[in-house]
Amino acid sequence: MWDDRRDANGMGTPGDARLEAELRAFLAHWDACRKGRDVPNRSDIDPRRIAPLLSSTFIVERIAPGVVRLRLAGMDLGDLMGMDVRGMPLCSFIAPESRAEFARHLVDLFDGPAIARLALRSRASIGRPALAGTMLLLPLRSDLGDISRALGCLVTHGPIGRPARRFDIESVSVQPLSATTKPAALTVIAGTGTRTAATNAARLRGHLRIVS
Repeated sequence: MWDDRRDANGMGTPGDARLEAELRAFLAHWDACRKGRDVPNRSDIDPRRIAPLLSSTFIVERIAPGVVRLRLAGMDLGDLMGMDVRGMPLCSFIAPESRAEFARHLVDLFDGPAIARLALRSRASIGRPALAGTMLLLPLRSDLGDISRALGCLVTHGPIGRPARRFDIESVSVQPLSATTKPAALTVIAGTGTRTAATNAARLRGHLRIVS
């Protein structure tokens, strides 16, 4: 998790604090779009309100229980894979040994519904330095009213190295939702214990690509 990266005095770096603030703002915009409902509509999301994380943002469509494909994808996701990721399953970013667990969290996301935050780590190998990441997943209703879309972001810290990069799941927090649930700073459950994690149109088109 981002709060794992400490300086010599045991404090998080300014970049960590800034990222956490951006993730809180990302979650706050989604929450504001709910308007007293359990889940907001896809059409309610305003890309301008999540501009700081736009290049790391994605929207997925559920195509089967535990399986989603990318419909919108920020440029940073393409950098991680070394290719255009439109239409790819989101599990492409997850290491094969973690995909069954990831699928279970996707079922919770849509069927709960629930929000999820995952702490990720990509192992070091030749040409690939170790890479930490955070994925936030927030359910959405489609134009038909069913909960079959999700807004998310995948942020990483450090050089990517040689793509493609795939991540193990280090820890997860899942928060069930109802119309009265107020999303809080998510408590991430890890193996070592529990800790709290908390433009214009041309610019937007430059950061996000869509697949129909």
